[in-house]
Amino acid sequence: MNFIDLGRILVIIPTFNEKDTLPPIVARVRASVPEAEILIVDDNSPDGTGALADVLAQEDAQVHVMHRVGKEGLGAAYLAAFGWALQEEYDVIVEMDADGSHQPEQLPLLLAALRDADLVLGSRWIQGGAVENWSKGRELLSRGGSAYSRFMLGLPVRDATGGFRAFRAETLRNLDLHQVASQGYCFQVDLAWRASQRHMRVKEVPITFVERTAGTSKMSKSIVVEALWRVTVWGVDDRISRFRRKAQNQRVKAERDGP
Repeated sequence: MNFIDLGRILVIIPTFNEKDTLPPIVARVRASVPEAEILIVDDNSPDGTGALADVLAQEDAQVHVMHRVGKEGLGAAYLAAFGWALQEEYDVIVEMDADGSHQPEQLPLLLAALRDADLVLGSRWIQGGAVENWSKGRELLSRGGSAYSRFMLGLPVRDATGGFRAFRAETLRNLDLHQVASQGYCFQVDLAWRASQRHMRVKEVPITFVERTAGTSKMSKSIVVEALWRVTVWGVDDRISRFRRKAQNQRVKAERDGP
């Protein structure tokens, strides 16, 4: 499948201690979408992932590397990468994990859907989506996080926390990225909500998420707590704002119509 019509495509792969999984992921992305370029964003991995990324870039002109000074979180890594991608005038920007949980062979599904969308989410929780090697507790946490986001924010997607997604460059330019301070799961919810609030075309396509078989998960209690807290605050603030707008509109209407 050819995606030349979409313009220049950049796949962003954040890394922290991913030296075992990074080379095969890069190779699979290059095989699945040969025209796509890759930006590896390494947060100064102590296991040498950054040096390995440099070797991959030396061997392939379509692979680029961004070295960051330390581990500052997924959101910060993506925001830095988005800034680079927009400056370099890429037309499509993709988020993808380095641990193999996102299958590069499914990337064409996201890109094909982007032809009629502004943001495409790889979804585990729509028909055709699936997870492999997850505990029931992990599945409940993920499903519950998306359900809570739908309830609190009115977010019309089934998988709000997933990190396999494709943006048009113009979409990112219109999301006020300089105001984003969230991390982890919450970062993904934040961007999807911003797109929805701006009435952008958000689509979901089914993917199969495969639990990593090498390295260690970046999931932590602090990431879950941050997501719960921020989504709750956003939802409450949004409800208050809508109530105030409604009250103001009613006052204006009453003044216009008179006694």
